[in-house]
Amino acid sequence: MWQQLTKSLQQGDTRGIARAISLVENEAEGYEQFMKDLPVSATPVIGITGPPGAGKSTLADALVQLIVQQNKKVAVLCVDPSSPFNSGAILGDRIRMAAWYNHPGVFIRSMATRGSLGGLNHTIIEVTDILKACLFDFIIVETVGVGQSEVEIAGLADLTIVVLVPEAGDEIQTMKAGLMEIADIFVVNKADRPGADLFVHNLHAMLQPVSHDAATMVPVIKTIASTHTGATELMDAITKKLQTIQSGDKKYLLLAEKVWQLVVSKRMRGIDKSALMQELKIKSAEKDFNLYRFAASVK
Repeated sequence: MWQQLTKSLQQGDTRGIARAISLVENEAEGYEQFMKDLPVSATPVIGITGPPGAGKSTLADALVQLIVQQNKKVAVLCVDPSSPFNSGAILGDRIRMAAWYNHPGVFIRSMATRGSLGGLNHTIIEVTDILKACLFDFIIVETVGVGQSEVEIAGLADLTIVVLVPEAGDEIQTMKAGLMEIADIFVVNKADRPGADLFVHNLHAMLQPVSHDAATMVPVIKTIASTHTGATELMDAITKKLQTIQSGDKKYLLLAEKVWQLVVSKRMRGIDKSALMQELKIKSAEKDFNLYRFAASVK
């Protein structure tokens, strides 16, 4: 089964790709060896993150159109919030990028965060590597948009785009410790709104002390994603950044972050949330119940 799936990936078979992702998400028997045997690929991963309502999905749609116009193939992973009760994606059944669902050059997959606080799914690394083994030219990962803690994407993507809106002007200082420090490219979306130019100016001023030369400078691109305005400039910035982004230590920081995530995931695999819930029903009724002692006893 797994050998056939590997062939399906290399042939770009959509059904085979979807099945491989589902089996790995559910940790089907043999999936670990399957991941070890995947062919090496340098397909660039573009992460799109930012606060809710910034227009990440619309921006991703605009980038997909540009990639398709270049006769290239793209895979899009849309990470949605998940229900705390059944771990399913709350927004997973919404219509996203509807124009591309049947396009032969586009693969779209919606995933649930399943409790992750960093805006991603716990098997996102594996799923991304499955897509890298396929015939895609780009992989776009759009995160759930949970706010400042959403920095896991920097450990997954080769290039991270942080999408903001002009109304975020007063929030820049509070965001500096989180989203602001992971950006390879800033996008000020909905740039037709009042205050957009001032916001871009302030963003440049904030970035100036940390940008020592052209190679390290973080571009700030104005877009109106709903009309695809600025999308071409963004794609040009992505292309230029991808040529230099892996030349420094960031490549190894990204690899170290991926390995750390995989190790943590493997060590946590034996912990069953359902079993924990049943045990908590009993333990929490005890007078001397202490959450921290209980957590320390979990193995």
